Amino acid sequence: MKSFFKYLLASVLGVLVAGLLMFLILLGGIGAMVSSQDQVVKVNSNSILHMELSQPIMDRSNKNPMEGFDFTTFRPAPQLGLNDILSNIKKAKTDPNIDGIYLDLSIISAGIGTIEEIRNALLDFKESGKFIISYSENYTQRSYFLASVADKIYLNPEGIFPFSGLSAEVMFYKDALEKIGVEPQIIRGKNNKFKSAVEPYMYNKMSEENRKQIMTFMGSIWDHILNKISTERNISVKDLNTIADNEVLLNAQVALDNELIDGIKYKDEILKELADLTEKNEISKIETISISKYTKVPDTKRKKLEKDKIAVVYASGVVMPGEGQEGTIGSERISRAIRKARNDSSIKAIVLRVNSGGGSGLASEVIWREVKLAQEVKPVIASIGDVAASGGYYIIAPAQKIIASPNSITGSIGVFMRSFSSKELLNDKLGINIDVVKTNKHSDFGSLARPFSYEEREILQNMVENFYDSFLEKVAEGRNMTKEEVDKIGQGRVWSGANAIENGLIDAFGGLEDAISIAAEEAGLDTYRVVNLPKLEDPFEQLMKDFTGNVKMSILEKELGEEYKYYKILKSIKDQNGIQARMPYEMNLY
Repeated sequence: MKSFFKYLLASVLGVLVAGLLMFLILLGGIGAMVSSQDQVVKVNSNSILHMELSQPIMDRSNKNPMEGFDFTTFRPAPQLGLNDILSNIKKAKTDPNIDGIYLDLSIISAGIGTIEEIRNALLDFKESGKFIISYSENYTQRSYFLASVADKIYLNPEGIFPFSGLSAEVMFYKDALEKIGVEPQIIRGKNNKFKSAVEPYMYNKMSEENRKQIMTFMGSIWDHILNKISTERNISVKDLNTIADNEVLLNAQVALDNELIDGIKYKDEILKELADLTEKNEISKIETISISKYTKVPDTKRKKLEKDKIAVVYASGVVMPGEGQEGTIGSERISRAIRKARNDSSIKAIVLRVNSGGGSGLASEVIWREVKLAQEVKPVIASIGDVAASGGYYIIAPAQKIIASPNSITGSIGVFMRSFSSKELLNDKLGINIDVVKTNKHSDFGSLARPFSYEEREILQNMVENFYDSFLEKVAEGRNMTKEEVDKIGQGRVWSGANAIENGLIDAFGGLEDAISIAAEEAGLDTYRVVNLPKLEDPFEQLMKDFTGNVKMSILEKELGEEYKYYKILKSIKDQNGIQARMPYEMNLY
């Protein structure tokens, strides 16, 4: 028995020591990754900037070295922010060591609005006279939209190229809920007929209003894409639509015949062309630098450290109460950042960069208040990324000017409440009965065991109506319109940026860099520097705080693959409490 305990104790001690050693090795590895972020990288002469954009593109880079780390393979997958991508393209334009850009494109994990900002930066880069070459084994419509700015577009001989226009899919749950005995409790504004976020629980197909609004904003986005491609490829919009109607899925030869690409080549042939363009002659002598590594290259054209500042406040993700974190719009965190920028006398203007389809109505209200207070003392310019709709638009309504891409999604001015009653599921399907004791008439309000009473539904309806009325007032005040004018373009209706400039919801087309320039002009600044808020946490502290969550989510996403999006939908439904100002996340645009 003594021998047994001796071996048991030795085994436990061995496991603990091994675990401690693994932890120390992990810390050392993380420390090395953190320190490597600050290392300066040198670019050799006649180099090519290699742009491969398969990782998700956020609005700004995260300092966490493990962000995007694949815990199933234990390999880093650095995620670049749009801010760094735009900065790198601008830097490369004047960098004497960069001869051109190689677009290595397949799938681009970004919205069309974000892609257009990168595309515009590449168009500006071309003014330098440097080359842009694009190659892919398979293009998607999004990647081709970006590639269309290139001097030469190439496709693998066996590559395919879908070019069939845009479509939107909406999943409906009404019949499934009925089968399991769950009754949705939907409260939305009486005239919010376009507020389609609740339709999947009410109907089994799109309402005519929803179909109309999707076709309107989707049609304007497709028209814009075609016009941009037409300009660069010298193919008429009519001919592009004919290709989309007749060809659907193009092979390399058909794409070439229709002049959508410039050649059919293998990778080695592309490398040979790049070698010739950089006067290297041999493929083995090609000098390339990745877009992520190029971030560490000092900008020799960077201006001196200016005293006056413009603050860019990044607000991306679901609007939610509380602190939140990077990738969500926590009302406390974002409000504090705006308040800090307002009270800092060295900050002369604020750019509020929003990428959000909304969320909590109350959290949106909290942030709106801080934006309004800031606008009263210094210029606030709103920059819409891929989307700033519903609660995402609510928070930018007081801004002096609102800038967006023609492909951005905005509007969705409307609110709703959503709950579920599981009475039939519990009673009839599962044979479970619930009895209740209560002190007052509505003490069990919100219980899943029963639906709302008529009186309770009326109370909630009035709350939703009042919140919508307040939403209209805030937009009307910020956009210098009447409530009636806002209501005509409101009612939950979603618009594209191209629609929004016509109906008054935005002021001009442009990206983040344009918004910063406008902010400087409004503040009367000739020289300034940009500071980013909220301040990112120290990468080591951030990593240790969310290490477990990252591991779990990374593995879950890896296992579920394409179905991971449905997990996110279910999780978002679970977290929707109170009045919601959000657009339909369940809609997928292809």
